[in-house]
Amino acid sequence: MTDVVSRPESARPRGGTPLVEVQNLKKYFPILEGIVFKKEVGRVHAVDDVSFDIYEGETLGLVGETGCGKTTTGRVILRLLNPTAGTIRFEGRDISKLDPRELRPLRRKMQIIFQDPFASLDPRMTVGSIIGEPLDIHRLADGEKKFRRTQELMEMVGLNPDRHNRYPHEFSGGMRQRVGVARALAVEPKLIVCDEPVSALDVSIQAQILNLLDDLQKELGLTYLFIAHDLSVVRHVSDRVAVMYLGKIVEIASGRDLYIDTRHPYTGALLSAIPKADPVVARATRRILLTGDVPSPVNPPSGCRFHPRCPVANERPEERLPVCSTQEPALESIEGAHVAACHFPLPPKAGAEISGVHLSGGAPSPGKTPDKTPGKTPGKTRARSGGGATATRAAGKRAAKPAGKTTASRARKTPPGAR
Repeated sequence: MTDVVSRPESARPRGGTPLVEVQNLKKYFPILEGIVFKKEVGRVHAVDDVSFDIYEGETLGLVGETGCGKTTTGRVILRLLNPTAGTIRFEGRDISKLDPRELRPLRRKMQIIFQDPFASLDPRMTVGSIIGEPLDIHRLADGEKKFRRTQELMEMVGLNPDRHNRYPHEFSGGMRQRVGVARALAVEPKLIVCDEPVSALDVSIQAQILNLLDDLQKELGLTYLFIAHDLSVVRHVSDRVAVMYLGKIVEIASGRDLYIDTRHPYTGALLSAIPKADPVVARATRRILLTGDVPSPVNPPSGCRFHPRCPVANERPEERLPVCSTQEPALESIEGAHVAACHFPLPPKAGAEISGVHLSGGAPSPGKTPDKTPGKTPGKTRARSGGGATATRAAGKRAAKPAGKTTASRARKTPPGAR
């Protein structure tokens, strides 16, 4: 059994209190054989010895390829799946071994926004019933109070409260995802796991949802674990980013450091895969192309799990592969809160050459505006979307006004100076 290894003190952000502490977390899925007498013939190492903290009020992005264990990690933290080993502390309390009865009060404090905005909503229920269901389960409101709370939540996420009696199929993908956000907010949680909440949406709608989540975090003091496979999306919302590969976390850094000072070759490959809008930047940036397929989580490689595909290890195979293939690297501090698990990390500032940030003097990529909110990480940016969440919420308020007033009647009541 793996011994509990404490994370380096320098890997922790300065200030703040950990809301969630994950230490040596493992989740294995058994592979069974037989019909009557089943026996275990193998295990899928979905999450294997993962450790990190999520601080109150921050957004931790969790990125990686499909199948690397991101969603499983989020579900295990919420105890939707039981961990195989390791500890999960929420507000200082170990919740990894609590039974369903003990977990019930904690469900109010931990919620999830699912990836598919249609499959996660019951097609037989109206959106008002879907948003109000958590209020029934936790006995927080009923009758008129429940109805008012449902209307308030719909308006908060930019939906017209008058549409509370409609069904999910009558809404667009972005509106359905807003319903999912409203449902998660119904019980006033502290932690929300956002499981790829924008991957199924158009780019313009993605920006609206990202801005909505950012606005809600500022207003309600929420803490996010934001799961995605696209680093360009994660950069908009994350204070820190954790990169995951084949069940292991290989690098943790602030969003800005990850783009400019990437140290793990896998993180560099992810940055290299982001499309560049400017052809001049695209031609000048350094590309990292990975060869081969992702190894099976049933039988992961020994040593560093990335070594069969690692361009740095295979650049000098005689010198580096004997080390990378036999010794598993530990998460070690690079600088401050920047940690990486690599025997032969990339040189300093390599991320700038890969992402193209150095060509624009460190400015955000086109289509992004810096978020200057006090207390936020400088590298965190805000998505542009032709109005964003503020405009959509304003539209929801306008739509919520009593019907029957014509444009002409509203125009007569508008002061001339306000037009």
